Amino acid sequence: MKKILLSLLVISFVSFGYAQTAEKVIKFAETKHNFGKIKQGVPVTYDFSFTNISSQPLVIENATASCGCTTPTWPQKPIMKSQSEKVKAGFNAAAPGPFEKTVFVKVKGVDAPVELKISGEVLSAEEFAKQQKK
Repeated sequence: MKKILLSLLVISFVSFGYAQTAEKVIKFAETKHNFGKIKQGVPVTYDFSFTNISSQPLVIENATASCGCTTPTWPQKPIMKSQSEKVKAGFNAAAPGPFEKTVFVKVKGVDAPVELKISGEVLSAEEFAKQQKK
C-alpha cells in the first residue's frame, strides 16, 4: 500500500513539473490598456502585441471576453518561434460610465488563460464635447 501511495505521489510531482505556464510560452508587450475618456456609441479597439517565446509553434485556442460588449479577435494560425502577433480587443462603448473588461486568452498546452484588461470611461456626447474643449 505504501509503495502505491509513494508511486502516485511521485507521478503527481513529475506531472506538475512538466505543466506549462504562459510565462514560458507567450510574452505580451503589455496586459493592460486604459482608453481614457471615450465617446458613447463610438467603438474602440486595442491591439495587445505578443511574441512566441517557446521553441514550438504557439496556438491560441480561443479568446473570450468577460461580457458581450467586448469582442476579441486572435490569430487562427500557429505562431512560429520568435514570431510576433496580436490579440485585438474591441469595446462597443454603448453605456456611459467607467468600465474594466477582461479578455481571457487560452493558449494550447497551458492550463490557465492569460488575462488582458481594458478600461476607461464612456462619456455621453455632451460630456465628451465638454471634455474636448478643456
